[in-house]
Amino acid sequence: MGYSKEQLLELQIPFVTYEHPAVTTVDAQAKYVGHLGGALSKNLFLKDKKNRLYLISALADTKVDLKVLSTRLGLGKGGLRMSPEEALQEILQVPLGCVTPFAVINESACHVSLLLDQGFRAQDCCFFHPLSNDMTISLKSQDLDKFLRSIGKESPYVDLEANPPVGKDQPPDLASFVPSGSTVLPDPSETASSNLQSSTNHTFVDNKSPLVAAKVAKTSSNSQKVDIKPSKAVNPSISSFSSGQPLDEIVEKAATLVLSEITKDTINQHGEQLGLVVSDSIRKYLGSELKHLAVIYKNTAYTEGFHAGIHYQPKRS
Repeated sequence: MGYSKEQLLELQIPFVTYEHPAVTTVDAQAKYVGHLGGALSKNLFLKDKKNRLYLISALADTKVDLKVLSTRLGLGKGGLRMSPEEALQEILQVPLGCVTPFAVINESACHVSLLLDQGFRAQDCCFFHPLSNDMTISLKSQDLDKFLRSIGKESPYVDLEANPPVGKDQPPDLASFVPSGSTVLPDPSETASSNLQSSTNHTFVDNKSPLVAAKVAKTSSNSQKVDIKPSKAVNPSISSFSSGQPLDEIVEKAATLVLSEITKDTINQHGEQLGLVVSDSIRKYLGSELKHLAVIYKNTAYTEGFHAGIHYQPKRS
């Protein structure tokens, strides 16, 4: 279910619609409606470490410090980050650049916690995208409240620039806005990691295999002392493996990824949030690559142990 003019009309909410080319930043939107006297808004779709979701809607010039906001929610300084683009489509059901308070009308967003900038209340009218970034609607904050109440949502207005102390005798002032339930989010890094693991060509050894079981039985049945001497045979695939080379490649690719993410277009598109977008991309990439590397190391250790069992023969004293 999505926003429609009929819903606002049924609620007798006055509003004005402005159509314009699709925009992805507040600055781009301001070129078309900034001169009309309303308050522009910026909207952040965030997640915490437990995949609980938050939609922060603030005045365009409000400074939202995610570390401070995270602390005020009781999540610690690094508890919030930008939600992946896939979550925008699956939870809010909007594409990138279309985040708006109206998106909580969707049933899939029922567990999303909405926080509104208290600065909206002092404005004559406020501008929001109606689930589409090629259109802007203007309405009063109290009418936005009326719309939210009609779908069973609260209108929690908070001072997003405040930085109250948090301590033993001063609990986080926004902790009550933390959602009670988590959401299952799509994780591209997990998918990529599983694909890499399934395509990796390494030998796994079952410690219950007949070969290993026979060696264990033979050793346990012989009570005499034995000396184990290494064979001269060496597995070339193991001896040629360099632990430093994969790490160097990952670092090089990560550096290339950072440079590719920072372009004129992405700076214009994401503005001050570009750092969060880039860090999220790096996190996904490194998560996948390091998991893949861990599998390689694990498989190499298994393989080396397997060959050691074959080539190292016990010699009775």
